[in-house]
Amino acid sequence: MPEKEVVKLPAKIKVGDLAEKLNIPVTDLIKTMMSNGVMATVNELLDYEIAAIISEELGRKTSLIKENGDSKENNKNSLDELEELLAEDKKKKNLKNRPPIVTVLGHVDHGKTTLLDTLKQTKIADKEAGGITQHISSYQVKEKDRLITFIDTPGHEAFQAMRERGASLADIAVLVIAADDGVKPQTEEVINFVKEHQTPLVVAINKIDKPNADVNRVKQELAERGILVEGYGGDVPVVEISAKKNINLDSLLDTILLLADIHELKADYNRDAVGVILESKKDPRKGILANVIIKTGTLKVGQNVIINGHISRIRKIENYLGQSIEEATPSMPITIYGLTQIPANNEVLRLASQEEIRKKEKNKQEEKQNQPLDSSTIINNINAALMKKYFIILKADTHGTLEALEQVLKTIQSDEIALKIISSEVGPITEKDVQIAQTDQATIYGFNIYPTESAKQLAQKTGVSIKNFQIIYELIEDVKEEMSERLEPEIKRTDLGRLKVLAIFKTTKKSMIVGGKVTNGKMVKGKRLEIIRDKTPVGQGELTQLQHNKEDVQEVKENFECGLTFSGTDKIQVGDTLICFQEEQIKRKI
Repeated sequence: MPEKEVVKLPAKIKVGDLAEKLNIPVTDLIKTMMSNGVMATVNELLDYEIAAIISEELGRKTSLIKENGDSKENNKNSLDELEELLAEDKKKKNLKNRPPIVTVLGHVDHGKTTLLDTLKQTKIADKEAGGITQHISSYQVKEKDRLITFIDTPGHEAFQAMRERGASLADIAVLVIAADDGVKPQTEEVINFVKEHQTPLVVAINKIDKPNADVNRVKQELAERGILVEGYGGDVPVVEISAKKNINLDSLLDTILLLADIHELKADYNRDAVGVILESKKDPRKGILANVIIKTGTLKVGQNVIINGHISRIRKIENYLGQSIEEATPSMPITIYGLTQIPANNEVLRLASQEEIRKKEKNKQEEKQNQPLDSSTIINNINAALMKKYFIILKADTHGTLEALEQVLKTIQSDEIALKIISSEVGPITEKDVQIAQTDQATIYGFNIYPTESAKQLAQKTGVSIKNFQIIYELIEDVKEEMSERLEPEIKRTDLGRLKVLAIFKTTKKSMIVGGKVTNGKMVKGKRLEIIRDKTPVGQGELTQLQHNKEDVQEVKENFECGLTFSGTDKIQVGDTLICFQEEQIKRKI
């Protein structure tokens, strides 16, 4: 069997586009993503790393499309845009010092997380304000009345983000190496990155309190890889620390500030803000949130920003302590509210120009005006109005799950019945949900969510159906089953026998008694009869009584004569053929 072609993917790709490249239905892709803990809708962007893992799960190998000069010229990526925007500062004279932006990198278990946690506990700026009240991927510490911004993400993620962003996001890298373990694979990744991008580096040799710590061994291993530290033939700053016991952490911070002074980290506080998205999410109550590092300029509440072509108005800004602020200055880690789209990590944020805002409004108006209304549209609208509908209310525990459910439910297709989600929200099932369901004759579906006691009582009283699920595809299958129940069943007809009518004995308004001979098969009491005259069907009724030799019987077989009662308003004539048949209703499924 020939090996499948390697799928080439860009650094970021929409879920729908990935499904197209893999040549699979988007629903199958979303199912696979869910099984791997990734909740994303068809229009959301995936990083290459995630897309590659999902593709491999589906049996396809991938490769990253490397941008060449032409593609950069025609379609500048966010790194190009960021570097261009930051280059404007170099031409100005009114620049001021800004806090250094630092990322801490290193091999797993070498103490990176412990270092960040200790700094957070002991050096958080404005700690008296109440400490960090929310999860955020970056924060600031204070050393000698100067701020340092730390980007707090898992080691490998931070490395990948920095590699993609180049040297533009973090000003200084701190390489943590365990004194009792030495240089490891992830350490070498960081070393290669630092060499490639010439990023200012501080080496923190950690766990010096361990009995088997060997600082000189670490320095030697670094030298073998081209990193010469101070006192070992080079000028790369090195600090020997114990993150767990808080030994020499002040010296590490002093070294970072010294390195920041050497490299003269400055920014224009008066220009329009430029920032980088660290992470984003959709909160059921707060809307779309994004954690951002401001690289230069000042961002203010109420300003319009543009991220990857989408314009949004900043509704609220919070600092890393979760406190509302009116503006954010260079190197400040913040959370912004009011975005219209969920941005991808490492996207660039900048202020939208008046021209871009006007163009957006113009495009909106044109889209409304240019909606086509032709005969096919009208017919489709009529057909949609005539279709049966299954109304549901959807409640879930998280917005990601809710979006994923909606996405899959929208793929359920039927020409005879339409699924209508009249309400979809995050949170418990309430009395309001039950009232809406009663009005619209809807079913309420809860995923990892249950009704309040008052909602439960009202549902019992009004007869509203509430269904709860913990497995997504059990919920999907139940919706399909309910929709299938509302389809008209398929009628399967089976002919049992034929009778030639020889005599008419009695005729009433709603029945007739006739006599005849079974020419094929059998006549069976309780089954349906069809009247055939001159090879044409002329009516139907029911065989309600059957006699043979003046005795009531259940059936009469071929070549025997019988008398029967035909119940129905259609009239039988001598010479007609009666077909005895039965009908079976077969349940259909979507």
